[in-house]
This record gives sequence, structure tokens and C-alpha cells, in this order.
Amino acid sequence: MTPPGGAQAERTGLAWTRTALGCVACTLLLLHSAAAQSWGRGLIPVGFGATTSVVLAIIAYRRDRRLRTTEPDPANPLLPAVASLFVTATALSTLLLA
Repeated sequence: MTPPGGAQAERTGLAWTRTALGCVACTLLLLHSAAAQSWGRGLIPVGFGATTSVVLAIIAYRRDRRLRTTEPDPANPLLPAVASLFVTATALSTLLLA
């Protein structure tokens, strides 16, 4: 069923969900890489990736619920900044510990 905001609200919610799922897939790849390198320091990027996945999933859920109301409020401008911060921390930990 299409939400009250129309297809645009639904697409936005699905985009956040796809982003969270993509992050989970990347975290699993980091986990595989850490296992191949005898764990150790390779678990640090995995921890950052898992945290990023959870943060993105929470943002996706909250944003999707807000968009499906009859009068959705505007997005908090901090949400993309927080998501970007976590993604950057994950990428930097991967690069620095490689």
C-alpha cells in the first residue's frame, strides 16, 4: 500500500533500508577478511562496520515510520551527518589497519 506521502516517501524509506542492508553485506565481507587474516586487528573494522549497520538500520526504521504518517515532519539534518560519520570511521579503520 502506498503511504500518504505518495511513492516518494516509500522510495526514500526503501533507499535507507537498502543502504543499511548494503552496509551489513560489507560488514560480512570485513568479517570474512578478518577470519582469513587470523582475526587480531581485523576485528576493529568489523566492529565499526557492525555499529554502522545498526545505526543505519535504526535511522532507516525511524525515517520510514515518520514518512508513512499523514503529516511527515522534515528529516533531522543530523541523521545524514551521523550516518556519514560512522561510514567514514569504518572506512578509515579499514584503511589504517590493512
